[in-house]
Amino acid sequence: MGGRVTRAFRNFNVENRARREISKEKPTPAPRHRTARPDTMAAIPEIKEEVLRKDDRFLTLLKDVYVESTDPPVRVKDGGGEHLPSKQEEKRPTKLGHLEALDVKKVPKGKISLVEALTLLNNHKLQPQIWTAEKIAAEYSLELKEVNSLLEFFIPFTVLEFPKKTKKAIASHKPKKLT
Repeated sequence: MGGRVTRAFRNFNVENRARREISKEKPTPAPRHRTARPDTMAAIPEIKEEVLRKDDRFLTLLKDVYVESTDPPVRVKDGGGEHLPSKQEEKRPTKLGHLEALDVKKVPKGKISLVEALTLLNNHKLQPQIWTAEKIAAEYSLELKEVNSLLEFFIPFTVLEFPKKTKKAIASHKPKKLT
């Protein structure tokens, strides 16, 4: 609806407005500076002569300058010297247990796989005295700060099974822990 109204105002008396714009005199451009014109150099022969004249003093100074460019010698990489760590040195084998087929076999140091993460979270939840943050950091080659954050912010799910008897049974029943 709004488009129709604006279109009506925009197209109102459009022919008369166009004729008015076309019939206006064109504005005259601003005058240019005298030296900005390309024909000024041809009009004054002194300037042309000064531009084309060679200065002997500058030419002798230019001849004294000699630049010789050579590429630096190419270093051939050999087996000796500094060694950067390769991808194989940075990886560690995973500690998977019975879930071997579900996960990758090697992960970079400082990282853990998904199955390892679930395993260590579950171990910490079931036995927090044995699986402390320090032991987990040493076992999986992780930083202690990252392990503390992992244990604080990621909690594995707990599955509770309730009997289908009554509400009183739910209040008195202790939940089963699934491992």
